[in-house]
Amino acid sequence: MREAVHAVIMYALLIGVGTIILMPLSWMLTAALRGPGEVVYTVPVSWFPTKSFHFENFMTVLTYKGYPLWRPLANTLYLVVLNVLGVLISNTLVAYAFARLRFPGKEFLFRIVILTMLMPGIVLMVPSFLLFNALGWYGTYLPLWVPSFFANAWSIFITRQYMRSFPRDLDDAARIDGCGYFGIYRRIILPLCKPVMTVLAVFTFQGVWNDFTGPLIYLKDAEKFTLAIALDYFRRSAFSTVSVNTTNLVMAASLLSVIPMLVLYFAVQRQLIGGIASVGLKG
Repeated sequence: MREAVHAVIMYALLIGVGTIILMPLSWMLTAALRGPGEVVYTVPVSWFPTKSFHFENFMTVLTYKGYPLWRPLANTLYLVVLNVLGVLISNTLVAYAFARLRFPGKEFLFRIVILTMLMPGIVLMVPSFLLFNALGWYGTYLPLWVPSFFANAWSIFITRQYMRSFPRDLDDAARIDGCGYFGIYRRIILPLCKPVMTVLAVFTFQGVWNDFTGPLIYLKDAEKFTLAIALDYFRRSAFSTVSVNTTNLVMAASLLSVIPMLVLYFAVQRQLIGGIASVGLKG
């Protein structure tokens, strides 16, 4: 009886918390499906769509004459792909060296890498801007994806800890079969690192997709804007060129920016949760 009561209480709490978390998303969907000129802010609040079902609003924001959002969407996906590739390649290579190779000063260098995690990112913002500006990269996508190919301390740490959990016998057996260091990395270590690579890919996707500061600093051409800063640009464009209430279009655009993250989470939910758990247990 005690276990049954505990299960009922836990499920009730989870359902209650989940409902509260989903309420803003539900209101956003309700507002996004409103027709042109319809009142969005109603009393009492309408949490679920009941009357208006204008699904064409989503196509409208993608092809809007004032500022179509399909281009920022494509720009963001372009940066996501490059950053995910950069993070997976660079961090697994560096972590492999720290976890599986033996060379003088390895532990000292790893401590230096860990110390960089204590430095706030805001401190590096001005030096990074001056460096990229001196290289002539201001106004381009280069500052937004090139750094991902140089690894970062947090990703190196969790990948290195995961790689250290593999037995050394795997390296020795592969070396007997004629594999070199890179062969062991590509044929043995990488296939075993799929859980931690999934974690890195999802976190990188989320960070780049939601990044507002980077594109705001380095991009000056509206055609190169990413989705995060294009939403505000679209909001101002829609309200300035249309006489009727366009809050429904703004909500539709905001909902479109959320959908890829939801799809990604449900697509890799099992691998992501398992990867986070295994990263926390191994090493």
